[in-house]
Amino acid sequence: MVRMSLFGTTSGFGTGGTSMFGSTTADNHNPMKDIEVTSPPDDSISCLAFSPPTLPGNFLIAGSWANDVRCWEVQDNGQTIPKAQQMHTGPVLDACWSDDGSKVFTASCDKTAKMWDLNSNQAIQIAQHDAPVKTIHWIKAPNYSCVMTGSWDKTLKFWDTRSPTPMMTLQLPERCYCADVVHPMAAVATAERGLIVYQLENQPSEFRRIESPLKHQHRCVAIFKDKVNKPTGFALGSIEGRVAIHYINPPNPAKDNFTFKCHRSNGTNTSAPQDIYAVNGIAFHPVHGTLATVGSDGRFSFWDKDARTKLKTSEQLDQPISACCFNHNGNIFAYASSYDWSKGHEFYNPQKKNYIFLRNAAEELKPRNKK
Repeated sequence: MVRMSLFGTTSGFGTGGTSMFGSTTADNHNPMKDIEVTSPPDDSISCLAFSPPTLPGNFLIAGSWANDVRCWEVQDNGQTIPKAQQMHTGPVLDACWSDDGSKVFTASCDKTAKMWDLNSNQAIQIAQHDAPVKTIHWIKAPNYSCVMTGSWDKTLKFWDTRSPTPMMTLQLPERCYCADVVHPMAAVATAERGLIVYQLENQPSEFRRIESPLKHQHRCVAIFKDKVNKPTGFALGSIEGRVAIHYINPPNPAKDNFTFKCHRSNGTNTSAPQDIYAVNGIAFHPVHGTLATVGSDGRFSFWDKDARTKLKTSEQLDQPISACCFNHNGNIFAYASSYDWSKGHEFYNPQKKNYIFLRNAAEELKPRNKK
């Protein structure tokens, strides 16, 4: 029996415009003909995260506004097998993996964070805030490991998972809206366009407050690495269809840092009026260092920040793309299609299903000109 491999590097899956499931009816919920994950969440999908390279195979988790976090096994042939799920008592806003892949951490509007042990399928509370918990990240340092939670109570807390009190609490200037961690660096963006970089060596501490390169509300942030795999800067997305590329210590800040427009209705090189959409997610390709953005316009785009070019834009889905991520080797791009409330309650249609799609990302994210 030969196993078809969609997510090996040799496969051309997702490029030829044919679907292994034949053609679907004439709707545009999946215009890119990507693989649909089975049993997606029943409400808007807030976050996606693939298992770390320490686990054999690929497992995907998704948190949703239906108060749940779900886990699927993604096989090389593209099949997805629902494995387990856990509940909070409020919407799940963020989720991440431990570095060994044995645990999943979840952050919720119920003001708690939980640790889900996948082997025993038990979840226990490990963190508490005075308001919804918006971000959660696992920090693995040489001398300590902990969970970092960012909340709308304007604090960043660090938890060792065995104690009900935090190892450390850092005050934020405003509510935490998004964060990312690539050891030894953390980036946190808040309401009122606050932006803080932390260093995580020995113990977490504030490294620098940065004046926002964007004029509108911060929505998503992702740290990128340099050629020797060290975190060197971040991409920050706003609700105004724009991404800022910001280096921490660039040789020439005025030249090296820049912003670009994206997720706008009729292209970016136009003076005509256009609809402008939020950037809901940014993910960097783990091999090529190129990036994906997803937006309220229902499109994903792939970019080469070094060549400053767009590599690809998807067809338009019939609802916003609310989250995205790559698997550990960059062969799979996952993106979630669900309403993000960017147009208010009158555009919410409870009949509309939510989807998670998987796309082969091995080829499309290769940089323009390999140096």
